[in-house]
This record gives sequence, structure tokens and C-alpha cells, in this order.
Amino acid sequence: MASLLVPLLYVFIVFGGLWVFSTLYKRHISKKVIEPYFPRHRERDIYVSLLQKTDPPAPEHLLKAALVRRAVTNVSRIMRLREDKPAMQNLLQKGSIGDDLWNSMLAAEKELEAEVLETAAEANTFVDGWGQIIYQTATEVLHNEKLKALLDSIESMKAEKEQKYGVKAKLNLVAVPSPSPAPRSPMPPPALPAQTGSTTPSTPVAKADGLPSSSSTGAGSVVSSDGEASGSMSPSTPRTPKSAKKGKKRK
Repeated sequence: MASLLVPLLYVFIVFGGLWVFSTLYKRHISKKVIEPYFPRHRERDIYVSLLQKTDPPAPEHLLKAALVRRAVTNVSRIMRLREDKPAMQNLLQKGSIGDDLWNSMLAAEKELEAEVLETAAEANTFVDGWGQIIYQTATEVLHNEKLKALLDSIESMKAEKEQKYGVKAKLNLVAVPSPSPAPRSPMPPPALPAQTGSTTPSTPVAKADGLPSSSSTGAGSVVSSDGEASGSMSPSTPRTPKSAKKGKKRK
């Protein structure tokens, strides 16, 4: 009999402890408030307050501008959910985040869907069919604001980097003014073809004794038909005529 009471008592204690723990945990979860995934929709509150203003009523162009700002905030939240949801799902499967964060994101997604439909319906009250294109306008406004913020940050980043690395002072020391572009010269005339057999006369160079040098007497000698060399010769050896040579041979 005692051998049966011990296992029954053990089972009763184990399951009783689990039941108490689950009950207390459910009470704690029910009392815990889930933090919203997005902060309070400030642009929606501004639009509603302007719409409820009656003394004097808000002008129509101001209401339209407030509605466009509301749509811009909705577009930014939609883009953030599209980026965060796949990452959150992967982290939830790995156990890196709890269910409370995932449930908060799902609740924010449902609330955003209702907000999108309400904004489109409000746009149709001003102009018929505006609800179909108001989010296209809001997307363009959001992209322009991001581009403007990026361009504004470039100047501050540039000043910060110049102050940190001293790039501006270094560039001022080695800066060289760019030369002015040279005027374009007219096209040169076409070169004439060289004439065959023409030689360029050379100026004889005088030596110290007044006689011209042999290196400055023109081109080399040319062999004639009778086997004698013709051309430029040194002035110290005058050329003998052929008739005088024949006379000597006859003698």
C-alpha cells in the first residue's frame, strides 16, 4: 500500500505545481500591457483637431496639407513594416525575441491597414478620386524629404571631415591655379612634295687659315660614264681638262 502512495503523491505534486505556475503566468501576461510598435500618430491627431475646429473653421487647403502629412507618415510606417517583418519572423523562429514583440508588430500592422483605408476615405471627401492617388503623392513627398535631408547633411559632414583631417588647409597649400587654355593655332599648310635631284646648298665653313673645310662642300662625288669621278672637289687640286691629257699622251 505504501509503495502505491509514493508515486501517486509524486505525480500529484508535479502536476499541481505545473497548474499553479501556468495560472500565475497567465494572470501576469493578462496584466502586462503590450507596448505599441509605433509611437503615437501625431499627424492623425493634428488632422482630427483641425477637422473638429469650428470657431473659426480651418481652411480647406490647411486640411488637405494635414491629410497629406498623415498619408506621408502612413507610407513611412508601411515601408518600415515591410523591412522589419521578415527579420522579425526569422528571429522569432530562432527564439531570439519573445512573442510580445511579434504580437505588437501584428497589432500595429492591423491598425495601419485601418488607418490607410480611413485616410483614403477622408481624401475622397475633398476631391472625388483623390483617395486613389494620395499615397502616390505621399510617396513622392517622402522621397523628396529624404533626398533633401541627405543633401543638407553633406555640408555638415564635409565641414566635420575638413576639421578632423585638415584636408582644406592642405589643399590650400598645394593648390595650383589652372592655366588658361592656349588659343588654337590655324591648320598648317600642306607640305609640298620634295623635288627629285634637288640639293640644299650648304654654306662653307672657313677654317683658321681662311680656306673652306672639305666637310662643307656639298654631297659626295658621282662616278661619270668614262670612269672618272665628278662632283665637288677640294679647291687645292684643280681639275685638269681632258684635251690636255690627250695632248700629253701624243707627245
